[in-house]
Amino acid sequence: MSGELERRYRRVLRLLPGYYRAQWEQDMIGAFLDGWLTGDPESDEYISRVARPGWAEVTSVAGLAARLYLGGAGAPRRYFAWGQAVRRAVLAVLLVHAVLAVDILVFLERGRRLVGWLPPPPASLVIAAPGGVWGMAYYLASVAWIASFVTLAVGHYRTARVLAALAIVPGLAALIQAQLTGIMPAPFASWPFWVLIDLAPVLAMTAFHRNAPPAVPLPWLLALPAGYLLVYGPLLALQATGNSAWLPDFPGLCCILVSLACLAHAPRAWSRRAGGTGPWSLTLVLLAAVAGAYRIVTLSYYLHDPHLITVSLTELLIVLATVVLVAPDAVRAQTATPAPPPYPRAMTA
Repeated sequence: MSGELERRYRRVLRLLPGYYRAQWEQDMIGAFLDGWLTGDPESDEYISRVARPGWAEVTSVAGLAARLYLGGAGAPRRYFAWGQAVRRAVLAVLLVHAVLAVDILVFLERGRRLVGWLPPPPASLVIAAPGGVWGMAYYLASVAWIASFVTLAVGHYRTARVLAALAIVPGLAALIQAQLTGIMPAPFASWPFWVLIDLAPVLAMTAFHRNAPPAVPLPWLLALPAGYLLVYGPLLALQATGNSAWLPDFPGLCCILVSLACLAHAPRAWSRRAGGTGPWSLTLVLLAAVAGAYRIVTLSYYLHDPHLITVSLTELLIVLATVVLVAPDAVRAQTATPAPPPYPRAMTA
């Protein structure tokens, strides 16, 4: 009597990984149908023909699917590897945001001399800081990125999600205004930046769920000052010495950083004695994909300049060449030896 309604629910449950459906599909179908069927044959036949899964149920299943595909403790090896890779990639992108935010706050201090005891910077590095409402929104978003990264690293996932969601709002508002008026409020970035570097990691924070193993916070927190010094130290030196032409644009900088990370990780990825490096290799593959996609979509900015097109394509080739070094280890990380996790309160989570 519940044939049509049951088929509709089974179609929704196809969102879930196969190993999970094999164990829990019948129980879930039974629980869903119990909420509809009355025991009266005529009523149940009518309900079966007209009833459909509600949006709350579909959303619940979709959320469960995201948590299962980005597995945590007890998940099959393949899904656990993807979960760890996405979690680490999100932390890495938020680290980039936090490093950028630190530079923005340093830039603000330089422009307005907010800390009187610090020595003045070289005249070549002094640029007027943006002001007004948009400038204030930009600085607040920068602070939110730093706070989101720190709270995510120490395990406060819900707070980190809220802060990151708030941090991307000013950029979206600026882009919508630019779309409507043709005037882009400085210093916000483009749609490719907002989609790939802002929105994508916020959505991927779904991987930080109750079954996700916590990150070790200290290395990530130390990476923030270290990243600022290692990235912006050389860049500021080039600016101060008048060699700004050597500075890569931001997509190029992302490509360079991912390539260096792949080169640094490659010896461990190829070493048989270094166990457990597969998720890190998969993380670098994901970051390389994001950096490469960002580089590709920004090529159109340089169609008028063949030299910059050549530089950009060279950056892409470097990323491709270095990611090949860690790709075999990333593939090995997904070798599935499934032992299905316990039923994780899917219907109410």
